[in-house]
Amino acid sequence: MSAFDDNSGKVAATTFKDVLLPFSGARRAEVLVGPKFGVDTAVIDLGNSLGMAVSSDPLSLIPSLGLRESAWLSVHLLANDMASTGFAPMYAQFVLNLPTSLSLEGFREYWTFIHQFCEDIGVSITGGHTGQIEGQNSTISGGGTMFLTAPLDEILTSNRAEAGDILIVTKETALVSTSILAMSFPETVKNKLGKEVWESGCENFYRTSALPDALAAKEVLQSNAELKAMHDVTEGGVVGAICEMANAAGCGFRIYDDALPVGEAQEQIAGLFGVDHRFCVGAGSMIMAVKRGSEQKLINHLATKAIRATVIGELTPREAGFRIVEQDEERPLSFDGKDPYWEAFFNAYKAGWR
Repeated sequence: MSAFDDNSGKVAATTFKDVLLPFSGARRAEVLVGPKFGVDTAVIDLGNSLGMAVSSDPLSLIPSLGLRESAWLSVHLLANDMASTGFAPMYAQFVLNLPTSLSLEGFREYWTFIHQFCEDIGVSITGGHTGQIEGQNSTISGGGTMFLTAPLDEILTSNRAEAGDILIVTKETALVSTSILAMSFPETVKNKLGKEVWESGCENFYRTSALPDALAAKEVLQSNAELKAMHDVTEGGVVGAICEMANAAGCGFRIYDDALPVGEAQEQIAGLFGVDHRFCVGAGSMIMAVKRGSEQKLINHLATKAIRATVIGELTPREAGFRIVEQDEERPLSFDGKDPYWEAFFNAYKAGWR
């Protein structure tokens, strides 16, 4: 029997709380932010007003995408977590558990792209571990950890958001999930939706870095005063990310369904695969909680960088719960944490979609 109820994806909040959280090694006073569901990074006090932020994520090796694209995901999904601090990552460690089907030439190409994408954002690769394992057929090729140091009082974490803060999302929903579906099943998407939608979906793939969004926000808003918290959009999509931020911060929220931004290509591709774009993995988008009154300044500044930003709701006191307004009717929002993207991908694969 699988350790996780649905056999896939990220561990559920209840399992995290019951199995992982109580057993997190020795307690050290300098660990200011440790393991916490919905918080992207740990924060360690290094003394002299300096802090270290650390985050880990799986690495990707998806043959249907290609080695360059897999390396992009491996680097930038890690960097997106780090970007939620308001700073860029500086160092990285990679542990590669590669399939035996990957040739030396393929490995060289994959690793060269990882090097290139790290170099592009100023990340030094400081070590790790590399091996090939018989029976490793997953699209997860290992794990990576990134680090940065920054002034301690300027490092953001998602649990610092507060009731009354305005919620903003950058770009649109379901960027990475719909782009991977388009790239993995090109014949189906082109035949069903047309070449233009397919091309647009594929082009979204390289919009999946949220680092520029986060650094631009920090340029215009004061950390921990106007810019309260950020959380990158991964499993569970935009709505899942808001749920995680609210849980981490001890808040409720109210969001507006008609405000959630979705591109035409994302909406059509999500519809073809039978998934709700609001709940699909959406790397490239960043949820930002900002002090009320700061939102327009942020939106205007991001616009100068050609980054779309949209007010989608607000955080509320915990007792107000999670709420969504759909067609002018407000109701409770319930999300089980399951991202529909994974099932859609494997169903399409099993059905022989190409």
